[in-house]
Amino acid sequence: MSEKIHVMISEEDVQERIRQMGGIISKDYEGRQIHLICVLKGGVFFTCELAKRITVPVSFDFMSVSSYGNETSSSGVVKIVKDLDESIENKDVLVVEDIIDSGRTLSYLMENLKSRKPKSLRLCTLLDKPERRVKEVQVDYTGFEIPDEFVVGYGLDYAQKYRNLPYIGAVELDG
Repeated sequence: MSEKIHVMISEEDVQERIRQMGGIISKDYEGRQIHLICVLKGGVFFTCELAKRITVPVSFDFMSVSSYGNETSSSGVVKIVKDLDESIENKDVLVVEDIIDSGRTLSYLMENLKSRKPKSLRLCTLLDKPERRVKEVQVDYTGFEIPDEFVVGYGLDYAQKYRNLPYIGAVELDG
């Protein structure tokens, strides 16, 4: 099976939207420090670019939560692959994700984090596919709402390939 990638959102559009989001988040958290939780692996590119555009102090932690494996659709089974290194109790937490699709993973993750007693807990995603939602999740900051297509680039992958593309591309599978 081979793949063809078509540009869905250009590198320039992605960068501009992240700049805008950084400004909005900075204003919303004015006078406070944000503890960013990057959801690995896909969220790394977005988290780094977003953090550079946030003007209030930030701290970081990383978490890996999986429900995909090497498939193009969610398996529905959510597991924590890597947990946080430090407590989030009494912190203003912003979870940063690359994409929200079915909502299963993020719904599970947000409930799990809420139980750890953060001062506040919000969710930021680069991409949102609301028409695929099977589990409701409140998204506080959205980069782009996209149609139900399988996408790669800017941290998103297909079987660990294409993460390093500087744009968001739609995947067309042949064969």
